[in-house]
Amino acid sequence: MNMNRELEYMFVQRARVWIPDAEEVWKSAELTKDFKNGDASLQLMLEDGTSIEHKLDPKTKNLPYLRNPDILVGENDLTALSYLHEPAVLHNLKVRFIDSKLIYTYCGIVLVAINPYETLGIYGTDIINAYSGQNMGDMDPHIFAVAEEAYKQMARDERNQSIIVSGESGAGKTVSAKYAMRYFATVSGSTSEANVEQKVLASNPIMEAIGNAKTTRNDNSSRFGKYIEIGFDTRYRIIGANMRTYLLEKSRVVFQADEERNYHIFYQLCASSHLPEFKTLKLSSANDFLYTRQGRSPVIHGVDDTKELSTTRNAFTLLGINESYQMGLFQVLAAILHLGNVEIKDKDSDSSLIPPNNRHLTAFCELVGVTYQDMSQWLCHRKLKTATETYIKTLPRLQATNARDALAKHIYAKLFNWIVEHVNKALITNIKQHSFIGVLDIYGFETFEINSFEQFCINYANEKLQQQFNMHVFKLEQEEYMKEQIPWTLIDFYDNQPCINLIEAKMGILDLLDEECKMPKGSDDSWAQKLYNTHLKTCSLFEKPRMSNRAFIIQHFADKVEYQCEGFLEKNKDTVNEDQINVLKASKFDLLVELFQDEEKTTSPTGQVPGTGGRTRLSIKPDKGRDKSSKEHKKTVGCQFRNSLQMLMDTLNATTPHYVRCIKPNDFKLAFSFDPKRAVQQLRACGVLETIRISAAGFPSRWTYQEFFSRYRVLMKQKDVLSDKKLTCRNVLEKLVQDQDKYQFGKTKIFFRAGQVAYLEKLRADKLRVACIRIQKTIRCWLARKKYLRKRSAAITIQRFTRGYQARCLAKFMRRTQAATIIQKYQRMCMERKRYRQKQAAALVMQTILRAYMARQKYQGLLREHNAVIIQKRVRGWLARCWYKRCLVSLVYLQCCFRRMKARRELKKLKIEARSVEHFKKLNKGMENKIMQLQRRIDEQTKDNRSINEKLVSLETSSTAERERMRGELSRLRGVEEDAKNKGNQVTSLLEQLEKLKKELSSTQKEKKTIEDWAQTYRDEMEKMVSELKDQNCSLKKEKDDLNRLIQEQSQQMTEKMARAIVEKTQQLETDLNEERSRYQNLLTEHLRLEEKYDDLKEAMVSSNVSKPGHRRTDSTHSSNESEYTYNSEYAELEEGSRAAEDVTRGMDTSLTLKLQKRLTELEQEKQSLRNELENREDQFQRARARDDVEFKKARGAELEYESLKRQELESENKKLKHDLAEIRRSLLGNAATGAGAPGSPAYKVVLEQLNASCEELEVRKEEVLILRSQLVSQKEALHHKDEKETMTEPSTYVEDVSKLKDAGELKQAYIGLKDTNRSAAPDFHKLNEDGELWLVNQGLKETIRLLEHQLQTQRRSYDSEVESLRGELQNVKEENNRQQQLLAQNLQLPPEARIEASLQHEITRLTNENLELLAEDPTASREARVIILRRMVDLMEQLEKQDRTIRKLKKQLKVYSKRIGEMGAGQTEGQTSPGQMVDEPIHPVNIPRREKDFQGMLEYKKEDELKLVKNLILELKPRGVAVNLIPGLPAYILFMCLRHADYVNDDQKVRTLLTSTINSIKKILKKRGDDFETVSFWLSNTCRFLHCLKQYSGDEAFMKHNTQRQNEHTLSNFDLAEYRQVISDLAIQIYQQLIKCMENILQPMIVSGMLEHETIQGVSGVKPTGLRKRTSSIADEGTYTLDSILRQLSAFHSTMCQHGTDPELIKQVVKQQFYIIGAVTLNNLLLRKDMCSWSKGMQIRYNVSQLEEWLRDKGLMICGAKETLEPLIQAAQLLQVKKKTDEDAEAICSMCLALTTAQIVKVLNLYTPVNEFEERVSVAFIRTIQTRLRDRCESPQLLMDTKMIYPVTFPFNPSSLALETIQIPSSLNLSFLTRV
Repeated sequence: MNMNRELEYMFVQRARVWIPDAEEVWKSAELTKDFKNGDASLQLMLEDGTSIEHKLDPKTKNLPYLRNPDILVGENDLTALSYLHEPAVLHNLKVRFIDSKLIYTYCGIVLVAINPYETLGIYGTDIINAYSGQNMGDMDPHIFAVAEEAYKQMARDERNQSIIVSGESGAGKTVSAKYAMRYFATVSGSTSEANVEQKVLASNPIMEAIGNAKTTRNDNSSRFGKYIEIGFDTRYRIIGANMRTYLLEKSRVVFQADEERNYHIFYQLCASSHLPEFKTLKLSSANDFLYTRQGRSPVIHGVDDTKELSTTRNAFTLLGINESYQMGLFQVLAAILHLGNVEIKDKDSDSSLIPPNNRHLTAFCELVGVTYQDMSQWLCHRKLKTATETYIKTLPRLQATNARDALAKHIYAKLFNWIVEHVNKALITNIKQHSFIGVLDIYGFETFEINSFEQFCINYANEKLQQQFNMHVFKLEQEEYMKEQIPWTLIDFYDNQPCINLIEAKMGILDLLDEECKMPKGSDDSWAQKLYNTHLKTCSLFEKPRMSNRAFIIQHFADKVEYQCEGFLEKNKDTVNEDQINVLKASKFDLLVELFQDEEKTTSPTGQVPGTGGRTRLSIKPDKGRDKSSKEHKKTVGCQFRNSLQMLMDTLNATTPHYVRCIKPNDFKLAFSFDPKRAVQQLRACGVLETIRISAAGFPSRWTYQEFFSRYRVLMKQKDVLSDKKLTCRNVLEKLVQDQDKYQFGKTKIFFRAGQVAYLEKLRADKLRVACIRIQKTIRCWLARKKYLRKRSAAITIQRFTRGYQARCLAKFMRRTQAATIIQKYQRMCMERKRYRQKQAAALVMQTILRAYMARQKYQGLLREHNAVIIQKRVRGWLARCWYKRCLVSLVYLQCCFRRMKARRELKKLKIEARSVEHFKKLNKGMENKIMQLQRRIDEQTKDNRSINEKLVSLETSSTAERERMRGELSRLRGVEEDAKNKGNQVTSLLEQLEKLKKELSSTQKEKKTIEDWAQTYRDEMEKMVSELKDQNCSLKKEKDDLNRLIQEQSQQMTEKMARAIVEKTQQLETDLNEERSRYQNLLTEHLRLEEKYDDLKEAMVSSNVSKPGHRRTDSTHSSNESEYTYNSEYAELEEGSRAAEDVTRGMDTSLTLKLQKRLTELEQEKQSLRNELENREDQFQRARARDDVEFKKARGAELEYESLKRQELESENKKLKHDLAEIRRSLLGNAATGAGAPGSPAYKVVLEQLNASCEELEVRKEEVLILRSQLVSQKEALHHKDEKETMTEPSTYVEDVSKLKDAGELKQAYIGLKDTNRSAAPDFHKLNEDGELWLVNQGLKETIRLLEHQLQTQRRSYDSEVESLRGELQNVKEENNRQQQLLAQNLQLPPEARIEASLQHEITRLTNENLELLAEDPTASREARVIILRRMVDLMEQLEKQDRTIRKLKKQLKVYSKRIGEMGAGQTEGQTSPGQMVDEPIHPVNIPRREKDFQGMLEYKKEDELKLVKNLILELKPRGVAVNLIPGLPAYILFMCLRHADYVNDDQKVRTLLTSTINSIKKILKKRGDDFETVSFWLSNTCRFLHCLKQYSGDEAFMKHNTQRQNEHTLSNFDLAEYRQVISDLAIQIYQQLIKCMENILQPMIVSGMLEHETIQGVSGVKPTGLRKRTSSIADEGTYTLDSILRQLSAFHSTMCQHGTDPELIKQVVKQQFYIIGAVTLNNLLLRKDMCSWSKGMQIRYNVSQLEEWLRDKGLMICGAKETLEPLIQAAQLLQVKKKTDEDAEAICSMCLALTTAQIVKVLNLYTPVNEFEERVSVAFIRTIQTRLRDRCESPQLLMDTKMIYPVTFPFNPSSLALETIQIPSSLNLSFLTRV
C-alpha cells in the first residue's frame, strides 16, 4: 500500500525519468501523464520535444529509473545522490566534467578522475597548501585530498596506507600517482639534507623514460605496473622509498603498432645523437632504426625529446648514478637499437646467415664489448643438448630473427631491472622506517580485438584488486552500521572468487599453462584443448568461441573477454638463447656483465626450442655441471607474476587502501569531450558502479540529526519541535515516511534508503512552493492594494488641485475677457474713427489730384483724338476712295456674276416657292422684322447726330478762342524771332567757343576717364590686394589658432602623457621597489631558515653523540657579528656541540657529508673574499690616512686646546663656587644679629638648600675634573706612542702648533672643525708631495710637536696644583656638608623644644669656629666678626622667647579646637595628637630629597655586567608586565642609553659586543618563544624603537629635524653605526615575518569556519545532502570558530601591539597583512569548495566583509589598504549574487570583477550550485561568453591566491619626543648595576 502510494506520488506528470538509449546509453524524459498501478506503458516526452510511449517489461514491470532533483545534480560525492543507479552516476559525472570542468568526483571511498586531455592549473604548490591539513570532505574532490587523507590516517591511526590508482591506458594513472607523490614530498619534507623527497620525485622521469611509451590511446602510457612505498619516520617525514614493478611489456622493444612508439628513452637518445658525448654511440634519426620506426610516429606533438633526455640525466645524477654509469646505460640502449638493424638473410630453407662486416652488428659488438664472430655465429645457430651429446643447430631466418628480438627484449628487461634496483638503492635510507604510504600505479581492465597473454595477466590482476576492493567497501559499510548500532543484513554483492579460482587454482588456467610449458612438444593448440576439456563443462565463467579452436572466453567482473591462445606458451616461457647470453657474459663491458651476473644457467624450462631445422652433430662430451644445471628450471612468467601479485595483495591487505579510478572520456584525446559509452564501460570495469550498487543496497543517504533538523525544519509544525532534536526528527520522520524500512535511526545519524532523500526533497520543495505562492499572493495583494491606495489618493489630490486650478483659470479668463472686450470696444472705436478720418482726407486729396489728372488726360486725349480723327479722316478718305474704286470694279463684276448665278437659283427657287403659300408668309414676316430694326437704327443715328452737332458747336467756339490766342502767340513769336536773329551772330561766336570748350572738355574727360580708369584699376588692385591680405590674414589667423590649439592640445597631451608616464614610472618604481624589498626580505627569511636549520643540525648532532674533550678549532665561517659575543651558556653549548660534531661527522651519511663539505668550501671562499675585501679596505684606509695626516694633526691640536679651555672653564666654575660660598658665609654673618639665619627660618632653609646644591655641583665638577684628567693622561700616552696602531674609528693622534689660536673662540671653532672632519670624508691631498713639501711639513710638525709638548707639560703642572687645591676645598665642603647633615638628623630626632636649642648651640659653635679661623687669619676682622656674632646671638635669644610665647598661645588654641572636634564626634585621632606635633615637624626621620643632577641620558655599566644586562633585559623579561606597567619601548631606550655611554667613552669593543649580544639575544628569545604573539610583537616594537633611536641620535641632519635642542646634544659622537642600523633593520624584518607567521598560525583555523562555514545570518543558507565524505557542518557547534572569534582575535592583536608601543604605520602594515590572509584563505577555499558557491553564501560573505570593514572603521584603519586586500573576496561574493543569464549580465560581470582573474571568475561560475530549487544554474553558453569577453586580459593563469605572500615591510622613521635623561629604571628589571650618567 505504501509502495503504491509512493509510486503514485513520484511517477506523476512532469516527473523525469531515465530510459535506455543506443547512442547516449541513457536519455532523459518527462512524464506527460500520471502513472497508475497496472498501466503497461508510460507516456513520455524527450528533451527535444519528441513524444514517445515507453513499454514496460510485462514480466518484471520494472519502472524506469527516476531522475534526481536538479539541486542534487553535480554533487561532489555520487553517494549524495538520492537515486543511486547507473544513469544518475553517468549524468552527474558528465555535468561535472562538461559543464563545470571538474575532473574529480567522489564515489564513496573512491575518487573518480576523468582525464581532461588538457593541462589544468590545479596542481600547483598553492593548491597543495590549500589541501594540506584539511578534512577530506571539506574540500572539493582532488587527488591531493586523497593523499592528505592517507597521510593524516597514517599519522593518526599508526597504520600503513596505500593509494591504488587504476584505469585504462590513457586514463591518467601515471599522472595521478605522480601528483600523489608530489603531494607527500611537498607536505612532509625529509629528515636530512639528502633531499629524499626530491629523489622520490626524480624517479618519475627515469621510470617514464624507460617504462612509458606512446600508444594509440595515450602519449605517455605506462607499460608496466609499479608499487612505490614512500617511507616515513616517527615525525612523518620522508626518509626513503622503494619501488616494485610488475609485468613490463617487453614485446614493445621489438614491435610497435601503427601510430605507436617504442619506449621514450630510445627516441631521446636518437634526438640527442648530435651531442659530443653521444658520438661514440653511432646513433642517428629514429627513422633509421627498425625498433623505433615501425609505428611510423616518431614524434609526439609538444614534446622535445632532447630536453626530456636532459631531465632524465639530471634525475640520474640526483639519484647518485654518475656520468660513467649513465653513459654505460645509454651504450646498452644504443646497442639494442643497432641489434635491431642487424639483417639476417636466408642461406637456405633451414639456415640463415649474417653478411660479413655488417655495420650495425659491428657497432653492437663494439658497444657491448664482444667479438663480431661469436655474436654473428650464435645469432644464426643454437646448441641442443642431449644426455650424451651436444648439437649445434642452424636456425631459419625467421627463428633467427625471433631469437635476435628475444635477445633485445631480454637485454632491455635486465637493464630495466638494474635501473629499478639502483633507483631503490638511491631511495633507501639507514633511518628506521616507522610507516609507509604505498602508491600503486597499475593497469586497468583491458579488452581489445585481439587479446593475448599480457591482457590475460592484466585482467587477472584487476580481478584480484576488484575482490579486495569489494571486500573493503563491504567492510566499511558493515563498520558504519555497527558503529551507529542499527540492524543490518548481509548485502548481496558480486564476488569474483570463482573467476580467480578459474585462473589461479589447481588445474586452473595458469597451472595448465605452466604444465604445458614443461612438455617437450607443448603447443598453444594442445593447451587450448586441455582448457576445453577441463573447464568448459565445469565452470560457467569459461566459454569456447563458436568459430575458433584456438581461443577461449572468460567472464570477468567487468565484461567477457576472448583470448587468443597463440603466443601464450612462448610469452610464458620467455625463452632466450643461452649461447647468446654466454657471449654477453664474456663481454669486456663491466656494466653488461653486471646486468647478467644473476642470470640462471638455464633460460628455458625445457632447454630447447621446437623447430624444423637440420642438425649438425658435434663430438663434444657433455659437461656434468651443465647437465646438473639443465635440470633446474626457472619460474615461468605467469608463475612469477602470480607470486608478485600475491605479495602485492598481502601488502594491500595489511594497509588502509584509498582508491583512485581513472576514466578515459573518449578515444580521440579530445579535451573535455565525454563519450557516454566508453565512460560506462570503464565505470563498470573499475568497480564504481559496484560501489554504488553496494551503497544502494543498504542505506546510502545519511544525515546527522542536526543537519536533518536544519534542512527539513520547514516540514515540521511548531508543536512538533521539541528541545530534543533527535526525538523531534524521529517523530517528524515517522509522520512523513510511513514505511519503517525506508530509514533507520542510528546513534548520531539517520540512514535512508535510496530515493528517500529525493522524496523528502520533493516534500520540502512542495512545501516551500506552497509557502512561496502564499507569500507571493499576500505580498502581491499588499503591494497591489498599497499601489491602488497610493494611486487613488494621488488621483484625488491631483483632481482637487486641478479643479481648483481650472476654476481659478476660468474666473481669471472671464475677467480678462470682459476687460478685453471693453478695451477692444473703445480701441476699435478710436481706431476706426482715426482710420476713417485718415481715409477721408486721403480720399479727398486723391480725388482732387485724380480728377485734375483725369481732366488733363481727358483733354489731351480729346485733342489727340481730334487731330488723329482729322488725319485719319484724310487718310481713310483717300484710302477708302482708292479701295472703293478698285473694289467697285471688282464688285460690280462679281456682283454681276454672282447675281446672275444667284438670280438663276433664286429664280428656280422662286419658281418652286411660288408654288407654296407658306413660303410667302415667311417672307413677309421676315421683312416686317427688318423694317422695325431699320427704324430703330434710324432713330439712334438721329440722336447721335444731334449730340455730335452740339459737340461741333462747342468745338468751333473753343477753336475760335484758340485761334485768337495762337494769333497773339504768333505775333509774340515773330518779335522773339527778330531778337533771335539779332543774337544769332552772338550764338555763332558762342558756338565756336563752345566747340573749343567741348574739345577741351572732351580731352579733359578723356584724361579724367583715363585717371578714373587708372584709379579704378588701382582701386581694384588694392581692393584685390587688401582682400588677398585679408584672406591671408584670416588664413594666418586660422593657422595661428590651429597651431595654438594644436600646441595646446600637444602640450596638454604631452602633459597628460608625461603625467601618465610619471605615474606609470612611479608605479613601476614602486612596484620594482616593493619587488626588490620583497625579494630582499625573502632572502632574509631564507637566511633565517638556513640558520635555524643549521642550529637544528647542530643540536641534533649534540644530542645524538657524546661529546669528547679535545682540541678544537674555532669555526672561521661565523660572521663577526655572531662571533663577537655569546653567553656563557652558549660557550658551553658551543664547546659541547663542536666536540660532538667531530664524532657525528664520522657517522653521517655520505651525501650529508658531501653537502656540508660543499657548504664549508663555499663559506671558506666567502670568508676569503671578505678577508680580501677587508684588506683592500684597510689599504685604502691607510692610504687615505697617510694623505690626511696634516688635517688630523690640526684637528688634534684644536681638540687639545679645547680641553685646556674646558679646564679653564672648570677653574672659573670652581672660583665661582668659592665666591658663592663666601657670599653665603657673609650673609650668615650679616644676618646673625637679626636672627634671620636661625634654624627653621626661611633664610636658614635657603642657605641649607644652596649649600646642598653647591655640594652636588662640586661633586659633578669633581667628576668632570677626573674625566678630564684621564683624558689628558690618555692624550699624553697617545703623544708618546703616536706611531702605534689606531682604534676602530679614531686615527692616530697628531697635534699641530696651536700657538696662533689666540682666544677661546678660535679654539672652539677648531674643535667644531675637528668634529666635522671626523664625520665627513677626508679631502684629497695627493698633490702635496710636489717639490719636497711633505719633508718640509714633517720638519715643521716635529718642531710644533716639541713646542706643544713643552706647553702641555707646563699646563699639566699648573693644572695638577690647581686640582689639588680644588680637592682640598672640595674635601672641606664635603666635611662641612656631612656635619650639617648629621646635625640635621640629630635635630630631627629631638623633641620640638630641644631642636631650637640644639640648632642655636650648633650655630654658636660654628660661628665660634669661624671666628677663631678669622682671628687666626686677620685679628681686626675677627673682632668685628665677634661683635656681629654677639649681636646676632642676642637677636636669636629674643626670637626664641617670642617663639616660646607664640607656641604656648597656639597650644591653648589647639586644645580648645580639639575639644570642639571631640564633641562633634569627628576627628578623635586628631584630638589625641599632641599639640607639638601639630606645629612642629614629625618625630620620625624624613628622607630629604636631593636635587636632581643634570643627567646626560646615558647608563654606565661594567664590562662584566654585560651578560647580566642582556639576561635581565632580554632573555628573562616578561613582555606582559613591561607593556602594562612601564613606558613602551623601555628596553630599547635602556639599551640605547648603554650604547651612548660606550660611545661616549670611545670604547669600540664595548659598542660592538653590546650590539652583537643584543641582536643574538633577541634572535634567541624569538627562537625560543617564536610562537608567542605577545613576545614577538613586544620585541618587534622594541627593535623598531632601538632602530629609530640609532637614527634619531646618529647626527644625520635628515633624522634631527624633529629633535629638541637637548636631544641634539645627545647624539653619538664617536662611532658611525650605519652598518649596524642595516643589521638591526634586517632583524626587524625577520621579527615582522615571524610575527606574520605567528599571527597566521593563530588565524588560519578560524578563517574558513568563521568566514565561510558559520552562518552569521541564521536561516539564509540551508544544508544540502552530503555523501560518505561528510563536510564540516555550517551549523555552529560548541568550539566552532565564528566571525566574532576572528574579530576578537584581531582586536587582541591590535590592543597588544598598541600596548607595546608599535609604530602606527607598522600596525597598519600588520593589519593589511592580516586582512590579506583572511581574504586569500577565504577566496581559496571558496574556489575549492563547490558547496560554498551559492547565492546565500555570497550574502553571508558580504555581511562578514562588512563586519570586518566596520572593525577597521572603529579602529581608524580604513586608509591602511586593508580594505583593498578584500576586494577579490568582495567581487567573488558579488559574482555569486548577480544575475548570470544575458549578455548584459556578462558585460556587468566583466566590468565588476576587475580584481579577479579570468580563471577565478570561470571557476566560481562553474562551481555555482543552487541550494534551493528556485535558483538556476549557470549555463555553459554564459560561461563561454564570459571567457570570450575576458580573452584579452593580460593576467596570471594562477587560480589560487598566494597565502604565503607577505607584503614588503617598511619602517618609517618615527622619532621619540621622550627625553633620555628623564627615563627612570624600575627596580623590577633588576638593573641596579646600571648607573645613570
